[in-house]
Amino acid sequence: MSAVDVGAVSDIPLPGALRVEIEGAAVVIARDDCGIYALADRCSHADVALSEGEVADCAIECWLHGSSFDLRTGAALTLPATEPVPTYAVQISGDGDDARILVDVEVPASTPSPDA
Repeated sequence: MSAVDVGAVSDIPLPGALRVEIEGAAVVIARDDCGIYALADRCSHADVALSEGEVADCAIECWLHGSSFDLRTGAALTLPATEPVPTYAVQISGDGDDARILVDVEVPASTPSPDA
């Protein structure tokens, strides 16, 4: 599979998150001052949607128990989560809020996305 267009940059609040489905996989697209990132939309601790959590300081917080995950790496930053969540490659096509977000769920994220 190649990268899939999941929407415009303007579709994601700043800061904020949006849940999308890519080939049956639930993915959270998160945006803050650090950039735009794609992670599996599942907390590694409680198996609930991360897309319902708060985004701040390059992290997303699970709404249920407060575990935070690094948007860039998926690493668990706070307990009770101890395991990371998968991250996916993101490309931004175009400029500004009209730019498109492309995500490839078969390619792990290796570097932070360009700032948006």
